[in-house]
Amino acid sequence: MPSDRDTLLSFGFDPARIDWALKATAGRGLQPAMDHILENEGKPIPETVTSTGEDAKGNNDEDEDMKLALSMSQEGQEAKSIKCTECGKVFRNTAMAEFHAEKSGHDQFEESTDEIKPLTEEEKKQKLAELRQKMAEKRAKKNEAEAEERKANEALRRKAGKDAGQIRQELQLKEANKEAEQRKKEKLDDAKARAAVKAQIEADKKARAEKAAKEKALREGQALPVASTSTASSQPAAAPGAKKEYPETRLQLRLSTGGAPLTVTLRSEQTLQDVAEYVASQSLSFDVETVNFATTFPRKVYTRADWSKTLKELGLTPSAVLMVS
Repeated sequence: MPSDRDTLLSFGFDPARIDWALKATAGRGLQPAMDHILENEGKPIPETVTSTGEDAKGNNDEDEDMKLALSMSQEGQEAKSIKCTECGKVFRNTAMAEFHAEKSGHDQFEESTDEIKPLTEEEKKQKLAELRQKMAEKRAKKNEAEAEERKANEALRRKAGKDAGQIRQELQLKEANKEAEQRKKEKLDDAKARAAVKAQIEADKKARAEKAAKEKALREGQALPVASTSTASSQPAAAPGAKKEYPETRLQLRLSTGGAPLTVTLRSEQTLQDVAEYVASQSLSFDVETVNFATTFPRKVYTRADWSKTLKELGLTPSAVLMVS
């Protein structure tokens, strides 16, 4: 591959100015050297560069001229150039011929008496323009390749960001479902706890009432009252024409979600609200605030106004079947 000096020589620049440019640009490359030559075209060449450059040039040119002269001395002619016998191109020196051989693959050369004329100013400008165009095209291709690479990297980055966003959304959804299930479980536990507390309060009230009744009967010398847990056969017969009282109500609750019905025995003084809390405590499918009750015979749908009424007031004693939805 030819050096920057050989390339600039092929453009027809003055060798001394080429040496000045290469020295001034510290060998940074072809483009800085060429810019230096153009910028300092009308300026005199420093003596230090002239002496060094001319000595080097003189030695190089002298060696090449000697080679040509020796090779052609037998014919009595002076060699002025090197010619490629495969394509007919003529080169100023061996360096340019070697560059041509490396680039084209040609290996047949001969010495020639053809003299290569120096480039005119117009030819110099044309070659410079061609060189600059090639360099501009090379930079454009490089910029295009870098733009494509940036585009590909951006696409990969966006895809990675999208995948991460999707995973994050899925995790958030799972976390939300988990929290919802936990809230529902806590609500169910609260309903069960409230029902248990209510049942205990009612049991305590009943026990206190029975105890008070016994103490009163003992003080007054009366017969002890029959406990509420006794059977119907041990209770005194109701007076003729009096409506029979049922202290307890047995309910069969048929769920709209299917499965075996729930069976529970409650005090007749308990309300439909208590029944709703019991259903919510036994099944996750129902909520105290939204559950509905109805009977099939006689057909009746209970409203929220009925929830504060007792089972006795609603006519559900001593037993009833409720449809739960």
